[in-house]
Order: sequence, then C-alpha cells, then structure tokens
Amino acid sequence: MSVFRISRWIAWAEEIALVLIIAFTFYTTLPIETKKTLFVPKGSINTIITQLHKQGYALSSIDTYILRLLGTPKTGWISMGSSRLNRIDFLYRLTNAKAMIHKVTLIPGETKELFFEAIAKQLDLNQTKLLTYYHQYSSYPEAGIFADTYHVPYGIDEKNLIAFLTRVSTQKYQKLAKKIYGAYDKQKWLKVLTIASIIQKEAANNKEMPIVSSVIHNRLKKGMRLQMDGTLNYGKYSHTKVTPERIKNDTSSFNTYKHKGLPPSPIGSVSLHAIDAAINPAQTNFLYFMKNAQGVHDFTNSYKKHRKNIKKAR
Repeated sequence: MSVFRISRWIAWAEEIALVLIIAFTFYTTLPIETKKTLFVPKGSINTIITQLHKQGYALSSIDTYILRLLGTPKTGWISMGSSRLNRIDFLYRLTNAKAMIHKVTLIPGETKELFFEAIAKQLDLNQTKLLTYYHQYSSYPEAGIFADTYHVPYGIDEKNLIAFLTRVSTQKYQKLAKKIYGAYDKQKWLKVLTIASIIQKEAANNKEMPIVSSVIHNRLKKGMRLQMDGTLNYGKYSHTKVTPERIKNDTSSFNTYKHKGLPPSPIGSVSLHAIDAAINPAQTNFLYFMKNAQGVHDFTNSYKKHRKNIKKAR
C-alpha cells in the first residue's frame, strides 16, 4: 500500500474518531428527566438498564457500556438530588448516590400500638401488618423492640422492617443478659423487661429509676399489690390518665390495684437505664412513692407518711 493511501486511511480514521467523540459527547450530555428519589432494582447492569427503560427512562444499550466503566450501580432507593440531569451525571449517580434512609425513633415507655401507628404514617405502611409481623418475630408481647433510634432504608416493607427491629433488639438483649447473667433466658428476661417497663412509666427521671425499682422489689417480696398507675398505661392506653373509675373498671391482669404480682408482660418499651434499674435496684425499705409539686417523687416506707405526701401533692 502506498504512503498516500496510508495517509488517507489515517485521516479517515481520525475523522471517524472525531465524529464518534462528538457523538458520544453529545449523547452523554442529553438531559434525562428523573425523580429525586429513584428505586434501582437488583440485578445485572443489563437488567437495571432494561428495567429503568421500562419505567420510562430514555436509556439504551449504550448506557450499559458506560455504566460498566463507571462502576457497580447501587440498589434500592437512592437520592438523585435533582429531577433533571445530563446522561453522564445520571449514570454516575446510579453508582455513587446516597441511599435514602428514614430515621425511626421508639421513645422509652411507648407501647407498640402507638409506635406502629406513628411509623405507619411516617413510612406509609400498614399498621395491621406491622402488628402481625411483630407477633410473628418478637419473643415478647411488648418491649420486643428496644427503645432507640434506628436507620432504615427508604421503601422497606412491613415484614422486613419488623424483622430488622426485632432482630437488632434481640441481639442487644442477648448481649446484655450474657454479660449480666452469663446466659440469655427468655423467661428470666421477660421478668426483667416487665419490671423495667413499669420503672420506665413510673420514674420521673433516670436518677429515680433504681429507687422505683426498689419499691417494686420490696412490695413483691412482701406479697403486696404493686398498685401502680403505670401498669394501666398498656397498649392503646399508653397516654390515658389513670382515674379511680379506670382502676375500678379495668379487669385486665395489668391492673396491679386488683392483682398481686407483676403484669403478664411488659407495658411498654424500655431504655438501658430502666433495664439496669430493674436488675440493680437501690437498697431501700421504701414501699410507697408520690409525685410532688416539683415533678419528682417523695419515697417512704410509712403508709401514714405516704398519706401526708398525697395530701401535700393535692
């Protein structure tokens, strides 16, 4: 082949390369309309591109090759940051965007009914399904989810949410039980959670918790009824004021004014402070306590003095 022909071939190749570069540059700068939060399905890059194309995104097989160069796409709900991106930015964010996360908080003392009602609204989930899966996965009728803040992925369904919350909580309970008792016994831990849940409802602050715990333990040892309002704040009654009528008419085993011993199960979620207080009560002879004008409790072992504290509070 002559030098002239070689030069022509080189020039032609350079022209083709320039056209391809211009075409590629133009292609990658084409705008793509997107949602600010995008669900990326699981699967190969080919599968992801195909699924997004079916959802209305203007993607082609060319994007499959570009995406392979950029990296591995994330799956699940991700934040795209904008509803209009050029193609290369869109593809880049498929591999580098932050996952969409919800922050879910269970307040110490709250019952599962009200917690599920709140997160059903927050995450657009079905409350009945949440309760159903809770009873399926939790070892405890109440307090099966430890009071804490959890970070869960956007778009999580009822089953996976409850499986995650109960699994993490059980692991925490197991770790605590093994550290304190050397082993994790569900029945023994149920009693701990039940006492802790009463402490959580009754104590004015963390400092009072061991003292409230001592009253519970002292009354149980003496065979006295606990007679604590907090035990009637179970389930849907979590924030219901306990009145004399309620005490008289509530026939459940949670009514410690009528029934001796502990309630059959915890009455709400518990914190680490409440668990510690349940296991390590203060050493006192207190049998009574009454909230005073300062919002904390006066403790005594004398019923006569307790009556005076009640009159003073009123």
